[in-house]
Amino acid sequence: NLVEGLSTITLPDETLISVGGLRILSMRLDGEPLKAEIKGGEFKSPKGTLEIAYEGVFGTGDEREVLKRGLISEEGISLTGVWYPVIEGLGFYELTARLPEGFMAVSEADEILVLDGQHSFHFPHPVQGINLAAGRYTEVKESFNGVGIYGYFFPEDVHLASQYLEYTKGYLEMYEDLLGPYPYKRFSVVENVLSTGLSMPTFTLLGRRVVRLPFIVETSLGHEVLHQWFGNSVYVDYEKGNWVEAITSYLADHLYEENKARGWEYRKKILVDYSSYITPDNEITVKEFTQPQDPQTRTIGYGKGTMVFHMLKGLVGEDVFYASLRGFIRAREFQLATWQDLSEAFEKASGRKLEWFFTQWLEQKGTASFQIKDARITYFNGVPTVTFTVFQADEPYRFLLQVKILTDQGAVYERLEVEKESQYFEIPVKRGTVLEAVFDEDYDIMRTVTNEELPPVVSRLMGDEKRLVSVPGDAEKYADLIEVLEKQGFTVKNEEEINDTHIKDSSPLFLGIDNPFIERLFGGLDLPGPGFTLIVKDNPINPLRVVAVAHGDSKEEVTKAARKITRYGRYSLLRFEDGRNVKKEVERTERGVGFVLYEDYLGVQTEETFTLNKIIDRIVQKEVIYVGETHTDYEDHRLQLDVIRKLHQRGRKIAIGMEGFQRPSQKAIDDYMAGRITEKEFLKKTEYFKRWRIDYLLYREIINFAKSNSIPLVALNLRSEIVKKVSRGGFESLNEEEKKEIPREMDFSDEDYRERLKQIFKEHGRGAMNFESFYRTQILWDETMALSVDEFLKKNPGHQMVVLAGTGHVIYGSGIAKRVYRRNKKEYATLINGSRGVLEKDVADYVLFLRPLSPPPTPKLMVFLRETRGRVKVTGFPRRSISKEVGLKKGDVIISIGGEKINSREDVKIALFDRKPGEKVKVRVLRKRFLLGEKEFEFELTF
Repeated sequence: NLVEGLSTITLPDETLISVGGLRILSMRLDGEPLKAEIKGGEFKSPKGTLEIAYEGVFGTGDEREVLKRGLISEEGISLTGVWYPVIEGLGFYELTARLPEGFMAVSEADEILVLDGQHSFHFPHPVQGINLAAGRYTEVKESFNGVGIYGYFFPEDVHLASQYLEYTKGYLEMYEDLLGPYPYKRFSVVENVLSTGLSMPTFTLLGRRVVRLPFIVETSLGHEVLHQWFGNSVYVDYEKGNWVEAITSYLADHLYEENKARGWEYRKKILVDYSSYITPDNEITVKEFTQPQDPQTRTIGYGKGTMVFHMLKGLVGEDVFYASLRGFIRAREFQLATWQDLSEAFEKASGRKLEWFFTQWLEQKGTASFQIKDARITYFNGVPTVTFTVFQADEPYRFLLQVKILTDQGAVYERLEVEKESQYFEIPVKRGTVLEAVFDEDYDIMRTVTNEELPPVVSRLMGDEKRLVSVPGDAEKYADLIEVLEKQGFTVKNEEEINDTHIKDSSPLFLGIDNPFIERLFGGLDLPGPGFTLIVKDNPINPLRVVAVAHGDSKEEVTKAARKITRYGRYSLLRFEDGRNVKKEVERTERGVGFVLYEDYLGVQTEETFTLNKIIDRIVQKEVIYVGETHTDYEDHRLQLDVIRKLHQRGRKIAIGMEGFQRPSQKAIDDYMAGRITEKEFLKKTEYFKRWRIDYLLYREIINFAKSNSIPLVALNLRSEIVKKVSRGGFESLNEEEKKEIPREMDFSDEDYRERLKQIFKEHGRGAMNFESFYRTQILWDETMALSVDEFLKKNPGHQMVVLAGTGHVIYGSGIAKRVYRRNKKEYATLINGSRGVLEKDVADYVLFLRPLSPPPTPKLMVFLRETRGRVKVTGFPRRSISKEVGLKKGDVIISIGGEKINSREDVKIALFDRKPGEKVKVRVLRKRFLLGEKEFEFELTF
């Protein structure tokens, strides 16, 4: 266990020398004795030629200095620490070693010479340090592209050599294709007497237990081979951040999973680990990472660092990405390199300024965190368009966001540039029915995962700041596991001490499957098999945390598995038998941030359930189809549009009748449908905002679809002035001209309808109106709409009419349907939304169950207005008014919005209805000043 050495060092300048625990026998500088004060195992030597004679002992416990790292024994030699005087920085090394008889040795070398038991290692490049491994090896040799491939294995494991060398050739071929020529003349796979997984220039040092694991050739071996380019020929300047573990993890561990189409799972695990382990108290930046010291630093240095390179490749493209790395290697080979050097290489190859990228992801803590708001399908000129807003609550990040839009004809993908706190997007989808949208499905962004994506896994248990273990009365079986958990920071509590507060405020681990809390929280859990099992579940009391249970059949099973569970952070269920993992599962969670945008409607006819498509198949020949609505419920209008679309797709010659338009508006409607007037002129001429007042955006998609597909739009309703007059004074109050506008035929004999209306009147009340006035106006309304339907169908034979009216006018057929049938005996069908509990016999032909949908966002000034003599004055503001925030005041007279003149409240709505989220609009007002008259002011609003 003794090393003796003579080190001769040519020093061009004063240099720091580390000798660690070595015993210095003598030192000479330029041939003269040198006395140096060694503090903390270090001293500074002047420039010149320094000779140091030294020795070191490994772990004997005698009076001499004991070296803690490394081993010299009959089994083998492993020297990877301060086993010789180490200089600060890079140096050129020549090593000669005399070893016990029968030992073979490997060190950093392009050439190894053995003569009379003496090994000489020649390495022509500067390096940060050297290492030595030796043993009674069997050497196996092959070659690849002029590179000597060597295996040094102990006799009992030499059968593994051929597989290791074959895989090594595959890795060399792959990485030469990606990164350029292998930098050395030889590469060795060396079995180590100690349990290691290390890579040094020209060789990797794998522990005896490690090489025997069957998966190492497909995982760790490639990682160590890749280090020959990154870390072993381009060196890390640790003082400026460790970039090498990030790029190696990305192009090894991550790439191997990507090649198996599991890259998204690897990246999701990184994000889950970040959520599990990282808190504001323990977080560092990627640039601050130097060495992995715990799960937290590993998560940042390896995990977040991996995501940095993944996002960088997505930003510059794959070809530029690898060209940048090849240029980086050429520029910095056998030199120290930093993140700055990488940044410059990528800027040079891409021709783009990337300082923002590296600053954002290397020097900022945290992750991107965004929400998708108001995701919906909107129909612009008949084209289904997915619209949504990306909102970042904190300091906005800049990133590329992939959106997958799933349709019944396949998927559509879009990549969006996000960089603002709030950004509105529109994605037209020209083929198929849009079903759903999924954001960042493949986890291409270093972001905060949603609760729906976050599985209950071991890493969340181990990473919780408040984690405890509940110990049963008979704890002897779990003694070794409890010891491991205490070292991991768990608070140990006896089972009888645990209460609901502990479960709510922490992530508890219960020992024993029969724990009463497990039975109360989950109704008990089943074991997946014998041995030792660890199950992690979402915490039912606090979804931000987890609950775990560990159960072992015996103390031996627990002991053999106890120290292994922390290696399986990504799993929700683990089972071990005799210390060997035999089962590992992850509880399924959402992939990406998804939104269902369309669900086929279910309808009920007697005891049968149908999708909307099947309902359409059954009613497609009906001459009139009534689709009821609650005027302000967007899902009802979406159903109406889908009925219209599906009938149109089947080639039906349809027209649309709308309660929301009054009959005198028909010419303006026809002019707009024909393109003779604009949409704003259409709204102005129909007096939509004055006569109907329901948010126009709820109907706009239907109207635009009709216009885009030349579908007639029919005004069904009676002029509101007549309705009001009848409600107040009866039919007798109408003059002769007004009487011509109302139907001649009216049926007041439907007693069932009357009783239903009476109940509605009783429940909701109608102010000063009595029931009889209400009933009159309701019948007048129904009959007028029925007349409008009948008149159109008679004038336009061959058309099918889809009637859009309030549910009260549709249910039981009493409102409009039976009145149209009375006139023309045309077959009809009625459809309503049954989600509000309207499900009775004969209530409609089809009752559909609709998922509630939020309506399209309606831009608003957020002011109270009064219209007087052609002027619109601000009379006040609601809370958090955007107008008040930018400077509008009570008493201001609005004269224009977005350049459009304002003379009425209707003008305000017309000027605003087409504005999109995030759009800026200028509002001009007149403000009265004390003794100075009125003055114009201009303000800019952002919706």
